[in-house]
Amino acid sequence: MEKLAINGGTPVRKEKLFYGKQWIDEDDVKAVAEALTDDLITCGPRVAALEKKLCEVTGAKFAVAVSNGTAALHCACIAAGIGAGDEVITSPITFAASANCAVYVGATPVFADIDPETYNIDPDSIEAHITDKTKAVVAVAYTGQSVEYDRIQKICDKHGLILITDAAHAIGTKYKGQPVGSIGDMTCFSFHPVKTVTSGEGGAITTNDPELYRKLRLASQHGIVRNPDDLVHESDGAWYYEMQELGFNYRLTDIQSALLISQLAKLKKFSDRRKEIVNKYNEAFRDVPEIIVQKEIPESDTTRHLYVIQLDLDKLKCTRREFFDALSAENVQPQVHYVPVYYFPFYEKKGYKKGLCPEAEKLYNGMMSIPLYPLMTDSDVDDVITAVKKVVEGYKK
Repeated sequence: MEKLAINGGTPVRKEKLFYGKQWIDEDDVKAVAEALTDDLITCGPRVAALEKKLCEVTGAKFAVAVSNGTAALHCACIAAGIGAGDEVITSPITFAASANCAVYVGATPVFADIDPETYNIDPDSIEAHITDKTKAVVAVAYTGQSVEYDRIQKICDKHGLILITDAAHAIGTKYKGQPVGSIGDMTCFSFHPVKTVTSGEGGAITTNDPELYRKLRLASQHGIVRNPDDLVHESDGAWYYEMQELGFNYRLTDIQSALLISQLAKLKKFSDRRKEIVNKYNEAFRDVPEIIVQKEIPESDTTRHLYVIQLDLDKLKCTRREFFDALSAENVQPQVHYVPVYYFPFYEKKGYKKGLCPEAEKLYNGMMSIPLYPLMTDSDVDDVITAVKKVVEGYKK
């Protein structure tokens, strides 16, 4: 048996390979440079051009570009009319923003459990947590896999709930051939550098509802309108504008928009490469009993943001922490996505306790994300597979 690097052996790689990384090429640099030389580097034409492009990519009728994915979720909650006394059901296996967005507007997050095979929110658990206070569901498309839209939409329709999709991971994913972004009431995206396409920081909300679109615009831009047709009072002149609601400054710049427009032109290329890597991982780990691979619903044509492995700790002589550290020592740096949201001290102080979502907690105890991004070479992918199998061999019972 080859000696593990953490025990003094030779690492699989000389250089560290991290779980995610952006791909910026000359076209991206050129697009940003051109934006920088324009008269308007914010509130200019590239923001509108980006929103049009996002509608083309997602099939949605409307898109609002914002400063990040968290801002997108916040605006969606505002547009949905969620407020004090309301409850919002979401998943605990997600970034904190999926729940925090409810808290921002005075509502209470309620955590539904996950499907133990797909790791996405379980529709049956959603229905079990509905009360007369439930106003919305924030369904997280975890790792990029589509949620079970048909079942969740049916539940929302039955109970009169707003369906918000947190698709921070899922740009490029389709459900039954329909792009994520055009399904449900509102869909929120993130364009952080580790996502499939990036604007550095950035986000967007898509919707097919013109009234939600109007509210999203107000929420993200100080509640201000300038169009004469939208004014409440008579205009004083060409300079006149009105603040009609309390909104926020969540604008995206033209510089960021230029980068994202360029990135979206490569979405298929990025998506195809991610799928190739996912297929190689699936094949490599299929016959490794110590590794549990995430399953996908047949309706989801997934552009995967994360590749999560789950350790079967009953078959290993180590903890998740020991496996994580050993893999890192091989210069394949994993990450954990995510700590269940209600584990955090902020939520503990609000009365949330461990044990709320047993399947989510079981997943958390044994999971980690391994490197997945389009810039990875075939050799990089092989190194990850070799490192994971080496650590499994070192710790298996």
